[in-house]
Amino acid sequence: MISKFLSKLKSILFKSAVTPETPLKKEKKAAKPVKTKTKTKTKAKTKAKTKTKAVNSKKNIETLTTLPGVGAKSAKALYEAGFKTTKAVIAADEKDLLAVSGVGINLVKKLKKLK
Repeated sequence: MISKFLSKLKSILFKSAVTPETPLKKEKKAAKPVKTKTKTKTKAKTKAKTKTKAVNSKKNIETLTTLPGVGAKSAKALYEAGFKTTKAVIAADEKDLLAVSGVGINLVKKLKKLK
């Protein structure tokens, strides 16, 4: 008799907890294909962004080579150090430019003449 009471009590108490769990499981299964579709779209977007970033970085490095005394290696070093534009290089302090590997005092002097 107590076991019947306990089982009935369990069914009443856990009935509300059981009903939300069952639809959630079904929704999760239905949601999985949607998630995989977004992953493939995200991968495609990521590839496109990576290509754009690579193209932009190459263009920015080529732009930095227009500065007097800046070659391909020093332009790449400046770009990697955070100087993305020619204006940023010209406006930078001498100490900051000298901290970049591949940039010497003569190059800094040439760049400071542009100011």
